[in-house]
Amino acid sequence: MFENFLKSLTINFEKIFENNTLEDYLVALGIVVSGFVITRILRAIVIKQLRRLTEATDTDIDDYIVDSIGRFGVPILYFISVYVGVKYLTLTDMINEAIRVATLVVITFFSIRFISSVVLMLLRTYVRQQENGEEKVKQLRGVMLIFNLLIWGAGLLVLLDNLGVNVTAMVAGLGIGGIAIALAAQNILGDLFNYFVIFFDRPFEIGDFIIVDEKLGTIEAIGIKTTRVKSLSGEQLVFSNSDLTSSRIHNFKRMQTRRIVFSVGVIYQTPLEQVKEIPEILKRAVETQELAQFDRAHFKAYGDSSLNYEIVYIVQSADFNVYMNVQQAINFEIFAEFQQRGIEFAYPTRTLYMAGQTDNNQEEKTNPYES
Repeated sequence: MFENFLKSLTINFEKIFENNTLEDYLVALGIVVSGFVITRILRAIVIKQLRRLTEATDTDIDDYIVDSIGRFGVPILYFISVYVGVKYLTLTDMINEAIRVATLVVITFFSIRFISSVVLMLLRTYVRQQENGEEKVKQLRGVMLIFNLLIWGAGLLVLLDNLGVNVTAMVAGLGIGGIAIALAAQNILGDLFNYFVIFFDRPFEIGDFIIVDEKLGTIEAIGIKTTRVKSLSGEQLVFSNSDLTSSRIHNFKRMQTRRIVFSVGVIYQTPLEQVKEIPEILKRAVETQELAQFDRAHFKAYGDSSLNYEIVYIVQSADFNVYMNVQQAINFEIFAEFQQRGIEFAYPTRTLYMAGQTDNNQEEKTNPYES
């Protein structure tokens, strides 16, 4: 009776599993399980040891290789284990075709991810070699979004081509549609192109203080379409990337010193001796400041109501507040020297000549600070 039961069970297995015996399925399952076990051992021992070795090196390339093995190699080994186990069995044409499609999808998926990872690694290596590289790495999101769209698009076309789809007709259709989209969205595409110009040419970076026309502020974020600037008064300014790349931008980040030009006017009644002494007085006033490098001081011109002197010096700092402190100290020094020597600063004056009073001309002085 027991023998009859085993015989019927064997017949049922043969009917249920068609061309494969129970032994075939057990072998296939053993292949899959063995592959999984070997892969886990490799991940737990070999990859762990490789990571310890790469941590002791100075280069990042070996770290990237080991990381890629963990991210891409291990899942591929799992898939290979399943693939070899399933292919051991005798399967129908429909199942074999499904396995072929699944294999192409998996290979395409991991190939795209690997290429994307390589591009990201190369970009990070390139950017980190530049000044403030770690800060610039944060700007890679927009660039990688564009690269990923291109990589995934190309990968899907290759997959469809291998699946027998007429890719040529599809590409031609996409080309015509792409022209229509490009014409409709040329402003957006222009901003996108200029994003790449900003990223690679680097006319400015996050944290730079810039002036664009009459707008000024600090770069907060550089996006695919717009760049955001925080103004001195606190509000956020939003510029399109096209506007920025087509404008004249004053970037103060790389400024190491400031060249300062300012003027002082004295009254026409100043004696000639003092007129000649004033350039030396102005020079000493500038030289009293440690951060100020004197350039020149000259009696420049005869103004409408003053004798005008021009002073030029260099502030050994790019900080605006430092410049203002130096200028204020120079102004204090000039004021004290002029007051001590009796030299008067000029202000707008008018001389009125009255008819019939040519000998006693009346002079009227107008002070703009008095009502």
